Amino acid sequence: MEWNKRAKQAAAILFWVAVWQFGAMMIPQKFLLASPLETLETLAGLLPTAAFWQRVGFSALRILAGFFGALAAGVVLAAASAWLEPVRVLIRPLMQLIKAVPVASFIILALLWVRSANLAVLISFLMVLPVVYTAVLEGIQQTDRQLLEMAKVFRIPFSRALGAIWLPQVWPYFVQSCTVGMGLAWKSGIAAEVIGLPSGSIGEALYQAKLYLETGELFAWTAVIVLVSGAFETLFLRLLRAAGRRLEGGVA
Repeated sequence: MEWNKRAKQAAAILFWVAVWQFGAMMIPQKFLLASPLETLETLAGLLPTAAFWQRVGFSALRILAGFFGALAAGVVLAAASAWLEPVRVLIRPLMQLIKAVPVASFIILALLWVRSANLAVLISFLMVLPVVYTAVLEGIQQTDRQLLEMAKVFRIPFSRALGAIWLPQVWPYFVQSCTVGMGLAWKSGIAAEVIGLPSGSIGEALYQAKLYLETGELFAWTAVIVLVSGAFETLFLRLLRAAGRRLEGGVA
């Protein structure tokens, strides 16, 4: 069953690569659309260079800093909002504002407040924060009230109730927010770098490739973003699911 699922996924990927190759063959202006082979050749040329890994490390460090900062802040604010209505009333319009304002507007405004080198940290933080806050708050509000009432009747300490009731029921909401948030952090963080152009970033490399019409390099860096983002997301979600199984085992 698992093999069949992977085979279908591989077939779907190959189909779109074939469409990509066909499009590259049909367009006479080669600078408009690089072929898959040209992209792979360019990527193979980038991989052995120190500058490539320095750019990946530069961008990954800042984007992940914003992502994990948003996770921490989102959980704390959601917990405070769940237990204190004044906090929830104050936070709600802020989250709605962050979700409504275009990311490009935030990037341009943020350039007035922070150095371009740290722009991706702030932007990825702002884009992920509402996602985590909303999901965790909903998870807390959907927690089984009968279980909470039972814990209260039997005078179960809060620390035990937290591990046995709250965390197992909120955890799926948190994991889902991380699934959405990781991709959002990378997209918004790289967008911030393309506009802010911090030296030594992936965003700067993308902009330079576009500026000099180096389409192969543009596609290669885009592939790098997809692969690195996917790798971090897969690794982090595996860790979260392992932690979730431990929570379920602890409850059992």
